[in-house]
Amino acid sequence: MSAAALRVAFFPDAYHEVDGVANTSRHFEQFALRRGLPFLTVLGGTKNSLEHEGSVTRIECKRGPIGFPLDKKHDFDLAFMRHYSKVAEQVRAFKPDIIHITGPSDVGILGTVIAERMHIPLAASWHTNVHEYAERRGVGLLPFLPKSTRRKAGRAMRDGSLLATLRFYHIARVLFAPNQELIELIEEGTGKPCYMMGRGVDTVLFDPQRRTRHGKPFVIGFVGRLTVEKNIRFLAELETALLAAGMTDFRFLIVGQGAEEQWLKEHMKHADFAGVQKGEDLARCYANMDVFAFPSHTDTYGNVVLEALASGVPAVVTESGGPRFIVREGETGYVARNLREFVARIQEIAEQPGRLGMFRASARTFAMSASWDRVFEAVYAGYERGLRNSSEAGDKVRGKTRTVRTGSPSAI
Repeated sequence: MSAAALRVAFFPDAYHEVDGVANTSRHFEQFALRRGLPFLTVLGGTKNSLEHEGSVTRIECKRGPIGFPLDKKHDFDLAFMRHYSKVAEQVRAFKPDIIHITGPSDVGILGTVIAERMHIPLAASWHTNVHEYAERRGVGLLPFLPKSTRRKAGRAMRDGSLLATLRFYHIARVLFAPNQELIELIEEGTGKPCYMMGRGVDTVLFDPQRRTRHGKPFVIGFVGRLTVEKNIRFLAELETALLAAGMTDFRFLIVGQGAEEQWLKEHMKHADFAGVQKGEDLARCYANMDVFAFPSHTDTYGNVVLEALASGVPAVVTESGGPRFIVREGETGYVARNLREFVARIQEIAEQPGRLGMFRASARTFAMSASWDRVFEAVYAGYERGLRNSSEAGDKVRGKTRTVRTGSPSAI
């Protein structure tokens, strides 16, 4: 079966929300629409609807009150399986060659159950380090315990969550991850091959030409959820450390919302909070930054870092997580190991306008090579390889020989 003929049913954790998974999901659907590829999207939302647009069919299933919030705008509906009959009917009519989930969410579990019951090959892409989220949030719930005990409890939560997540991903026949470190983790934990699923960026929307401010103050930006797993309180520490280092003419521009927003407002004196921004408003926020500071240790890729680079904004990121694979040290920004290095790198950029200009140009050039089309062409190629390999493995087990027709990614 050629890649162009593959019929994909996609069950994303997020679609309407403002985060990397939702952004990737919408771009994936648009890729299928542009290429005329048969594509079914099943998502959780605020209404029940069925829409058709070109080669794409979209089913939205309303989330109900029986569940719990994962964050301010992210919910897990414990009763989401009530949509099974309606969704299964549409999947059956669509006749997918593969079902693709993005994680163990309410939507992902529904997709997994349908794949198992209908004997449809399952693909799963890793977008969120659930185990690291569990550790950080869990430790935050135990402030009454000694620090050493909290650390041990956090490690236990992380290890248990990682084991459970890997067992869940082991169900899938085709696996994807956004960086080499995670690919190796998944391959070791599941015993199955895992393929790259990177990220792209809209370089028309995110463009340095949208900049409207010039001169002082120096603007340090952040875009993302204001939550504990993003290590967001580090920004307050960074502000204090910059002031102690003698840097005073700066402002933070913080875009996003989340449970830590009020804490940040109470503890930061040189920060402006823009809330959630989208489209051209978001693009202008990026373009008006001078450097992007990203303190997260848990991001698997860091879409926002790539958006900042596309906007001509160099980034300083931590040494753990996916963003360090995006930043080219000394060309598009820096990877900092600790607070001291964050301060030194930001000061260096702020005090050398000529160097900042070179960073801006290099960041934009790098981002221009990050095409969403390339990302999803590689995903379809991964489907082909994964289905072929699993089919051949099954044939060996059964002692049979079968011819599997394959197609080149360029046929998409």
